[in-house]
Amino acid sequence: MLNTLQRSIAPAPSRILRPGLTALAAGVERHKVPGTGSLVIDVKAGDGLVFRDVEGGQWCEVAFCDSHGRFDAAALDAKADGPADGLLSMLALNREGAARTLAGLRRRNIDLRQARAIRLFGPSSRAGGTASFKVSEDGILIVAAPGADMAPDSQETATEIELRLTRAAPRLKAVGGDLPEPLADPVQDIRIAAATARAYLVEAGEYIQIIDVAGRQMTDFQCFSARKLDQGVENALDATVTRTLTGRALPVPGLPSKAFGFDFEPMVEVIQDTVGRHDAFATACNARYYDDVGYPGHVNCTDNFNRALVPYGVARRKGWEALNFFYNTRMDAHDVIVADEAWSRAGDFVMLRALTDLVCVSSACPDDIDPGNGWEPTDIHVRTYAAERKFSRAVAYRMTPDADPQMTRETAFHPRFAALTRNHTEYRGYWLPQRFNNRGPVEEYWACREKCVVLDLSALRKFEVTGPDAEALLHYCLTRDIRKLATGQVVYSAMCYENGGMIDDGTLFRLGHNNFRWIGGDDYSGLWLRQQAEKMGYQAWVRSSTDQLHNIAVQGPNSRDLLKEIVWTAPAQPAIGELEWFRFAVGRIGHFEGTPLVVSRTGYTGELGYEIFCHPKDALTVFDAVWEAGQKHGIKPMGLEALDMVRIEAGLIFANYEFTSETDPFEAGIGFAVPLKSKTDDFIGKEALIQRKAHPRRRLVGLDIEANEAVGHGDSVHLGRAQIGVVTSAMRSPILGKTIALARVDALDGEIGAEVEIGKLDGQQKRLPARIVKFPHYDPEKTRPRS
Repeated sequence: MLNTLQRSIAPAPSRILRPGLTALAAGVERHKVPGTGSLVIDVKAGDGLVFRDVEGGQWCEVAFCDSHGRFDAAALDAKADGPADGLLSMLALNREGAARTLAGLRRRNIDLRQARAIRLFGPSSRAGGTASFKVSEDGILIVAAPGADMAPDSQETATEIELRLTRAAPRLKAVGGDLPEPLADPVQDIRIAAATARAYLVEAGEYIQIIDVAGRQMTDFQCFSARKLDQGVENALDATVTRTLTGRALPVPGLPSKAFGFDFEPMVEVIQDTVGRHDAFATACNARYYDDVGYPGHVNCTDNFNRALVPYGVARRKGWEALNFFYNTRMDAHDVIVADEAWSRAGDFVMLRALTDLVCVSSACPDDIDPGNGWEPTDIHVRTYAAERKFSRAVAYRMTPDADPQMTRETAFHPRFAALTRNHTEYRGYWLPQRFNNRGPVEEYWACREKCVVLDLSALRKFEVTGPDAEALLHYCLTRDIRKLATGQVVYSAMCYENGGMIDDGTLFRLGHNNFRWIGGDDYSGLWLRQQAEKMGYQAWVRSSTDQLHNIAVQGPNSRDLLKEIVWTAPAQPAIGELEWFRFAVGRIGHFEGTPLVVSRTGYTGELGYEIFCHPKDALTVFDAVWEAGQKHGIKPMGLEALDMVRIEAGLIFANYEFTSETDPFEAGIGFAVPLKSKTDDFIGKEALIQRKAHPRRRLVGLDIEANEAVGHGDSVHLGRAQIGVVTSAMRSPILGKTIALARVDALDGEIGAEVEIGKLDGQQKRLPARIVKFPHYDPEKTRPRS
C-alpha cells in the first residue's frame, strides 16, 4: 500500500522565493520618479497606468504628448489642470534626472513650452494612494514629482512617485524587453544576441556601457591595445596582472578602478557598476569545460570570441582570460570555486572607460546547463559614449532588496572635502572621505581629541514624521519613552523587531507637538515606520528628507567656541553657548538673514561636538563659514578611518559590527536605551526584550589586548580551546597606547577581568592575550561630550 501511494504522488516542483525581485506580472513595468525628479517613457494605445504616492503628501504632474508633439491629456481620458509648472521648474533647476529627461525630450523633438499637465495627490494624500489611467493613443508620458527646497526647520520634503505600467502588448523575455534610456547620445548601439559574441572598436577616452537586458545574464569582456595589434602584438587585458596591481579580486569604481594588460599597460577603468558581483578568476567558458561535463559540441564564449576576433588578426585560443561581468563566482572556505545564478537584474550595467584605443569583444554567455544565466541565456547590449561626456564614478545602492538601484552620489559638501583628498569610499549610496592628504587618520584623530574636526555625515537617513498620531507611532515603534521628549530635545533610541532583534539605532528630534525627525543609518527604518503606521491605523506620515538635509559634524574641545562665532539664533532659541547635550537649536549663519540651519549638540566621537543640518544648496556656504572660523581653532577635516577610531574608544556602536537583526539592544551594549521599568506602555519587541534581559545569551564587552598586532572585526575570542565570542571592532588607541576592542561574548564567560585570547590565523595556531574590561575605554562617564 505504501509503495502504491508513493508511486501515485508526483514530485513537488521547486519553490523559490525572490524577495529581492519585484513580482511583476507579464507586461507590467515599474518606474520610479524620485522627489523633485522626472521621467520620460514611451506608451502605446491600450497601456494601463497606475500612479502611487509612495510616502504620502507628494504632488505629481503627468503630461501626455502625442506622436505629433501635441500635449493632450484627453489621451488619458482626463483634463489637464494647467501648465506643467512643477515639471518645468524641476528641469530648470536641474533637479534629479533633469538631464536625462531633457535629452529624452530632445530625441523625440518635444517642445516643453506648450506642456500642460494633470496634477495628482498633494499634501493630504495618504501613503500608498493611487490614481489610474488608460492610454488611448501612442505617445510620450512625462511624469514629475515636484517639490520646493525644504528649510532645515520645516518638514515639507519631496518624495517618490511610482508608476506601474501595464503594456497592452508586452514584449517577451527572449526579445530582451525594453532597454533603459541611454545615459547620453550613444556613439554605438550594439546588440549581442544570446549565445553569441561581437567585437567592436573603442577610442581612447570613450565609455563602454555593458547592459544585461533581461537580467541574470553573464557576459565576458576582453580588450586589446589597437595600437599594439597594428604592430602584431596581442596585449590583452590580464586579470592576474590586474589583481596584483590593484590588490583586489577585480577592479571597482574609485581608486582601484583600472584593469591592466599583460605588459602592465592600463587598458580600461571601471566607472560605474550597478551589480557589484563579477568574476576575474576563471576563463570564459570553453569547449573543454562542456566536454568534461557531458555536453560535447556545446556553443561557448571562447569559440565565439575566436570567431569575432578573426577580422582583427587575433590568434585563436582554447580558453580566453576575461573580466567575466555578472558572473556570481566565488572561492569558498575550502578553496573550491563555487558559482550560482547572476545577481544582475534587467537593465543592470557596468560602465568602463577606455584608457587607450581598443579592440573589444563581449559575449552573451550561452551557459544553459547550470543556474549561472538563470537556466535561460538572453541578450547583452553594449553602448559606447563619446569621450567628451563625463560620468561620475558610482556603484549601485538599493534601499531595500526590491528597490531600484540608486547610483552613488556626492554629498553637497563633497566639492570642499574632495579638494582635500581623493580617497573616498562608498557608504550607503554616497561617496564619503576615508582619509585626507598630508594628514591621515592618526593626525585627524588627535585633532578631534585636542582641537576640532569637521566631517561629512550626509549619508545618515532622515525621515520627517508628522501628523496627529506621530507621537503615538514613535512611542510604539521605538524603545525610548517618546512622551517625555520635549520640543527642542533629541533622544537616542533603538528600533526593534517583535523578537527584540535590532532594526536600527538613531536619534529622534522633536520639532513640535506633532512633528518629529528620525535620523538613523538605514532606509528600511523609515519604510518600517510607515508600515507600522498603516498596520495600526495611525494618522501619521513618514517621509524621507535625506535628499533635502545634508549635514556635517563639528567635533572636539574647540567646537563650541568655533560655532559660537558663526551661528546666530533668535532670542526664543538657545544660543550655541547655552545649548545642552542632546538639544538642538534653529539658527542661521552669521545673522538674522543668513543661511538657515539646525544645530544639534550630538555626535559620534565621544567629544564635545555638534551636528549642522542644512539644505544641500546651502552646504558650501555652511562649510566655508565653519572652515574659515575654524582656522584659529586648529580645525582639520576628518575621514571615516579616524571616525572609526574615536567611536570605538568611546564605545559607540556601528550597524553590522556591534549589532545586526539577530542582536538585541542589551547584547549591543545599549541597554540604557530600553527603559523597561519606566516605560510602562507597550512597544514593539517589549515582551521579547523582557525575556532577553532576564536570560541573556551574549553581552558586549571591552578588551585590552596585550599585543601590538592588528585585531579586526570577526576575529574569534577564546577561553582555552573553546570559542566564546567574536571581536566586533578593534583599533590601536593612540591616547591609551594599546590595542583595544569591542567584542560580543557568551554572557556566562564575559566577566570583567577574565583572561581570554584572540584567535589569529585559523584561531588555534596563533593567539593574542587579552583581558575583558568595561567599556567605553575612553571617558566612561561621558564628561567630555557633557562638558
